[in-house]
Amino acid sequence: MNYKRLLSFLFILLLTISSALADDRRIDPAWPVPDYVEHLLEVATEEIGYTEDHGRSKYGSWAGDPAAQWCAEFLCWCVDQVDQRWGTSLLRNVYPFYTSSNTGRNFFVRNGRYVVRKGKVDGWGYQWLKGQDTFIKSGDYVPQPGDWVFFNWGGGTDTEHVAMVEYCTRDRLGNVTVHVIEGNNPSSVQRNEYDLNSGSILGYGTVHDVADITMTFGCLGEKVYTLQEKLAYLGYLDPSLVTGRYGDGTVEAVRAYQEAHKLKVNGIANLQTQAKLDAEYTQAYDSDPDIWGVVDDDEDF
Repeated sequence: MNYKRLLSFLFILLLTISSALADDRRIDPAWPVPDYVEHLLEVATEEIGYTEDHGRSKYGSWAGDPAAQWCAEFLCWCVDQVDQRWGTSLLRNVYPFYTSSNTGRNFFVRNGRYVVRKGKVDGWGYQWLKGQDTFIKSGDYVPQPGDWVFFNWGGGTDTEHVAMVEYCTRDRLGNVTVHVIEGNNPSSVQRNEYDLNSGSILGYGTVHDVADITMTFGCLGEKVYTLQEKLAYLGYLDPSLVTGRYGDGTVEAVRAYQEAHKLKVNGIANLQTQAKLDAEYTQAYDSDPDIWGVVDDDEDF
């Protein structure tokens, strides 16, 4: 056999295999991509290549500090541009306006749209994806276009950087890459990519409400408010205490619910307690004649 020809064949074969394995396929979003996300990505894409001037940026100037480390300022500026161009009201409602560590992440936590990559959410507890009965592990959630990614480079829990998801890809081996647009990298707006299981990723501020979370005394936000509404509807909580703040009254209501349903009584709204509560609430609500009763306006009484 001609060994040169054999070596040439093997070389071509290896190149073909390597090329096939490197052929990343874009992952279709699991949820619909809102129009405002398309607009937001359009604005962010227009800014790619912008470079700060001796440590000063237009995004920092817009936010009030021209010399700021401007990754958050860039994203907030993009949101404001969408509001101005398309007449939306996203800034401070769907997305945060912030310039300091953790403020952006905490905004998403309060609004019930934060997904931790793994572990617990500071001040709250463990999370699970909706419809699942196990806690989130790294790689369980594939971020969606328009989600914000929060990073810490040194293994801590404080947010040190933020970027916006453009899309995700999966290679032939199943590895997922998160493609982002980010500012201040290190001095310009650029596209970048991160492994889905990167230890630098803390979590995601999400476009959609995709996960639930363990709640306990002191928690504050939309998830608490929804929990309280269900407890009040089922008669375990005084409606005046539906405030979004997990105080003593909510602790006692959860304890009463847990005791009535033979769950561990600790006043903590964990996965088991919420799953039971959700099922009971849904059944009661769906069969409530006061809600679903139909009145014919033409009927004579």
